[in-house]
Amino acid sequence: MSAGDKVLDWSQARERCLGWKADRRKIVFTNGCFDILHPGHVDLLEKARALGDVLVVGLNDDDSVRRLKGPSRPVNEAADRAFVLGGLQAVDAVVVFEEDTPLALIEWLVPNVLVKGGDYSEATIVGAPFVRAHGGDVVVVPLVEGKATTAVVERIRSERGSTPAASTR
Repeated sequence: MSAGDKVLDWSQARERCLGWKADRRKIVFTNGCFDILHPGHVDLLEKARALGDVLVVGLNDDDSVRRLKGPSRPVNEAADRAFVLGGLQAVDAVVVFEEDTPLALIEWLVPNVLVKGGDYSEATIVGAPFVRAHGGDVVVVPLVEGKATTAVVERIRSERGSTPAASTR
């Protein structure tokens, strides 16, 4: 399946999840901004995928990223971020959401496993009580040390002022 074919609207995602559930496949869900994809993201996605049969990624739209991260973010627009995520082998579906949290999407898809990175605890994971109430699991995956989008963005900003821009072809 191509990267673009994995980017689904809410109705398509629900239909696909219902089909996977009918086939008794375990659906894993994670979410985030995934603004500048880095090794920490890939590690999280691969570990999440290993917890089930399919991985659905909820992706914050551009407006919600701005509300959460500030006016200079996202660096990459939602369509590009979704396409890049869809290009990863670990990812089976990407669904963009407009809200600040993925709760409505989690309730719409009812995943079997909810995964977040180690900067969260189960008590702070949006949707954890819902997933638990529906017989699912909640898993916190340890972070990859030193790999965070904010750090990447800050490094680019600080180097931009001190290093000449590289030429592009």
